Amino acid sequence: MELVDTHCHIQSIGDDTGEYHTRELWRKLDADLNNVIVGANSASVTSLICVGCDPIDSRLAISCAHDRVGCYASIGIHPHEAKRFVDNEPAKTSFADLINSDKVVAVGECGLDYYYNHSRADDQASILRFQLDLAAETGLPVIFHVRQAFADFWPIFDSYKGKLTGVLHSFTDSQDTLQAALDRGLFIGVNGIVTFAKDPHQLSMYTSIPLNQLLLETDAPYLTPVPYRGNINEPKHILTIAEFLADLRGNEVEAIAKASTANAKLLFGL
Repeated sequence: MELVDTHCHIQSIGDDTGEYHTRELWRKLDADLNNVIVGANSASVTSLICVGCDPIDSRLAISCAHDRVGCYASIGIHPHEAKRFVDNEPAKTSFADLINSDKVVAVGECGLDYYYNHSRADDQASILRFQLDLAAETGLPVIFHVRQAFADFWPIFDSYKGKLTGVLHSFTDSQDTLQAALDRGLFIGVNGIVTFAKDPHQLSMYTSIPLNQLLLETDAPYLTPVPYRGNINEPKHILTIAEFLADLRGNEVEAIAKASTANAKLLFGL
């Protein structure tokens, strides 16, 4: 069996740079980057995408992926960080130059987050469009972070008139939003949230994701699945997520693994 973690943040393990909250969680685990990857490989996770959240974090992701087999990078500016870069043209130019780096397979995570509103909505939209322009120009897929903001997100996405492809990361929204995403050809990222979700409508939504548009992710070190809640999440827990999802849907775990891995390879060109 072969599995892919399409969204993790392991690049700041053991480093003093990168996204602050993420590296502090890894410090609590006293993790070693190579050991985390070996642990993932031992659980049939053969490929991992290290997802950047700001320019420094994205450079770390590229460095992490550079000489490690099965590791890839995505460069992104998270909507929380939009206010820091929206008017910083040198930083945006430097970020855009990362797009041609070795083993960069996607743009993101980027999007709109109205749950926390750490940046103003117009700043989030501006930074999102900046990154979508990069993706449209290069043909790279996009890893989208959208939370309580789909009413504003869809018009932005649709304005690119079919030039974008990608995945809705950590999807937890409604059946109607799921259908809107599927109709636009987007993939759906499922992580440990599925294992502790209680809302029957949400669980039903997870069962209706077509296998040919399903991706698995951990968002490590966040969103640890049951039965490991309370611990720092690791890419190795993709197997736990696959097993839970298979049971929920009435699929064989091998079918979940085969489909999601094929989808990851197709979308990201792994």
